[in-house]
Amino acid sequence: MRKIKNFVIGGIENKLFNLILVTVLLISAAFMAAIFYQSRMLSKLTSETNKRQQESIVQITTNVMDAVAQQSMDQATELESMIANELFHGLETRVQMLGDYATRLFSDPAEVSPKGFARPRPALDGTVTAQLILADGVDASSPELNERLGIAANMSDMMISLFGASEVTNSCFIALPEGAFLIVDDRSANKFDDDGSFIKYDPTTRPWYTQAVEEGKLIFTDVEIDAFTGDIGIVCAMPVYHEGKLEAVVGSDLFLTSMQEAVQASDENGGFVCIVNQNGHVVFSPRKEGQLCVLSSSEAVDLRQSENEQLASFVSDAMRGKTEVRKVDLDDGSYYMAGAPMETVGWALIDAFAQDRILQPVSMLQDNYEQIQQEAVAIYRDSSGKSRLTILVLLLFLFILLSTGALILGKRIVKPLNTITRRISQLSERNLEFKMEDAYRTGDEIEVMAESFANISHRTVEYMKQVKTVTAEKERINTELQMAKEIQESMLPDIFPAFPDRSEFEIYAMMEPAKAVGGDFYDFFLIDHDHLCIVMADVSGKGIPAALFMMASKIILQSCAMLGRSVADILTKTNEALCSNNRMEMFVTVWLGILEISTGKVTAANAGHEYPVLKKGDSFELIRDRHGFVIGGMDEVTYQEYTLQMEPGDKLFLYTDGVPEATNLDEDLFTTARMLKALNQAPECDPEIILEKVRKAVEAFVGNAEQFDDLTMLCIEYKGNSEA
Repeated sequence: MRKIKNFVIGGIENKLFNLILVTVLLISAAFMAAIFYQSRMLSKLTSETNKRQQESIVQITTNVMDAVAQQSMDQATELESMIANELFHGLETRVQMLGDYATRLFSDPAEVSPKGFARPRPALDGTVTAQLILADGVDASSPELNERLGIAANMSDMMISLFGASEVTNSCFIALPEGAFLIVDDRSANKFDDDGSFIKYDPTTRPWYTQAVEEGKLIFTDVEIDAFTGDIGIVCAMPVYHEGKLEAVVGSDLFLTSMQEAVQASDENGGFVCIVNQNGHVVFSPRKEGQLCVLSSSEAVDLRQSENEQLASFVSDAMRGKTEVRKVDLDDGSYYMAGAPMETVGWALIDAFAQDRILQPVSMLQDNYEQIQQEAVAIYRDSSGKSRLTILVLLLFLFILLSTGALILGKRIVKPLNTITRRISQLSERNLEFKMEDAYRTGDEIEVMAESFANISHRTVEYMKQVKTVTAEKERINTELQMAKEIQESMLPDIFPAFPDRSEFEIYAMMEPAKAVGGDFYDFFLIDHDHLCIVMADVSGKGIPAALFMMASKIILQSCAMLGRSVADILTKTNEALCSNNRMEMFVTVWLGILEISTGKVTAANAGHEYPVLKKGDSFELIRDRHGFVIGGMDEVTYQEYTLQMEPGDKLFLYTDGVPEATNLDEDLFTTARMLKALNQAPECDPEIILEKVRKAVEAFVGNAEQFDDLTMLCIEYKGNSEA
């Protein structure tokens, strides 16, 4: 490497420039040679083949058009039939799945947990939901009907999933012989009469119901009008029996509007598509007249019995299997036709193309070929000359641009490297730290290398400082967390017995946070001499933020309760207060109840919290109360109250999701079922012992797995009014 003034010969900068220069020259030379060679070969080839193409165009085009038309029709017919058949097959599969599931449910109803169901709601229009519709005269309060509907409602999730699996599905449903109809769709608004009352719909009178029951197997109906939307469609239904008794009819239906529109749009350029049903009637066709037009059921004729023997034979064959392309004479001319069956529903799809339109392009090509050829040659010669000139200019500009870029890039790469070398050589025992400078900030590997040098030299000096800082910060955080834990624990009632002077009830509660501080909390306090307020809540999130939000929520709830408000009003006012300045978008689930001590009546409301558990008699059972929206999640939310009547000896158990969702090392959940089993080990015990048994059951299940969520529980035993 030699340096002459400011120019280095043999250095990186010089090598980079030479590499780019040689590359540009080689690419330019190869590109120009290829362009000129291709131009000469293309001109020669065009001249030689022009005459041969013109002589054979008529014969070749005629043969090709005929072959292509037949092949295209054959493939199109098979493809269209296959798509339509897959559509109906998918419908059949969905109904078979519904039938199998319903059979399992009704075969052993005692083992099935009833699920909730609801009537249509206009506010849910556009949302896929399960809706209950009843026939006129059906008693909605009948316990037997509600029990069977609770079993049928287990199919809601499956029907919602199957509804979303196909864009053309109209609905999925299950109908009971009693006249109850559970339907899944996204059109809640059309389930009401003009006066706003629920529409009366008797599924047992519908064709799909009667046909499925009469045949005793999975069936497809003919094309019919949907009772709710007025659109055309087809229904697939299947009866469900248990020990010879009809339990239900399940089914699903498809809109055929898109099929009808596709058939109508197929009438162009001499071709069209029509569909024939299992009775040989044309059900979809773009033709307005003739033998393949759509007629009413009273006027329609079976095409298999048509006086046109060619048409009758073709339709019969198409319904039995895929046909070859045939020539069929109709009233308005001759057509090439191909057909294929839709085996699932017994229909057939027919693709037709007018014979006289197939050969029309031949004469058009022959007439225009010579003119197009002459114009193309002239355009090519003109464009070729301009292209060569443009390419030369672009190559020259590219050469100048790359040469300039090579010089600039070479200097940019070499200059910071020289500076780095000089700074490293200046390091000494008194100055061992290599520091970053602006000259090294190139945005590429040079900057990365410089940063590595700087980090290595600086790391030892900074390491001890970081160790000291981290140690001090960790001690400060631990101290603050311990203080926060003590503050949080002091806010919760933790002295038991809590009301030693009250013999009407006994209450006990506990909380074990997953972290130093948690978001769960419980509370209980006397509003007056005869009313005890009980709260169980769970704040979203963990740690300090959840603890702060928990404190605010607890204070607001207690303040509203002490004003003598109703349960629903307490939750509503608390929600308004928390939503007013909830910048962190946190929320809290709450179960709140007020016990009237003299009577044992509990007035409660649930804001998105876990179901309470009540012991009446010999065992604890889950109370599936109605959930309202969480507190702090949305403004202007109201809450619904309900009541529980506790008798002497009854116990009420409240908890957060940390109990049923406790997870072991296999990532299995403790579940509500295990919680109920632990509660019922000794349901007659005092509240403190009951909570301890549940806690031990959770610990035994979790084992060595890390606690994921706060574990909070409360139990109250009502002993009755001792003065009564």
